[in-house]
Amino acid sequence: MKVLLIKEVPGLGIPGDVVEVKDGYARNYLLPRGLATKPTPHEMARYEKLRAQYQAELADRRTRAQMLAERLSGAELSFARKVHDEDKLYAMVRPQDVARAIEEQFGEKVDPHRIVMEPIQALGEYEVEIGIYEDITATVKVTVTAAD
Repeated sequence: MKVLLIKEVPGLGIPGDVVEVKDGYARNYLLPRGLATKPTPHEMARYEKLRAQYQAELADRRTRAQMLAERLSGAELSFARKVHDEDKLYAMVRPQDVARAIEEQFGEKVDPHRIVMEPIQALGEYEVEIGIYEDITATVKVTVTAAD
């Protein structure tokens, strides 16, 4: 069955796309949830404008993500943690901590799930990769020091 997508469906398409899907998927999932409609000439004309807006929005997101990646690349985030024996941390540095530090320093929200790192459990310097948008990434340096 051919359907016209109204909203983005990962792995299927973006608004304005006409895609071929199985009948059951269209009837039981896409149509009831308002993700797609039947591709009549009226609906196709209506969603052509939406498609142009959506593509402009995607281009804008990519541009903003590239600007953020440039700002973050080479940035240094510092964390002070209490330590015990052999420079082990009482509270490790997690992706949520890195995301919070980026928001405080740069004013930009980053999803902690897009931060690629193992929890840091010892003092030192670490390289952390941040996935900003699709294939755009930035590497920041995380420094963990002992708190007084």
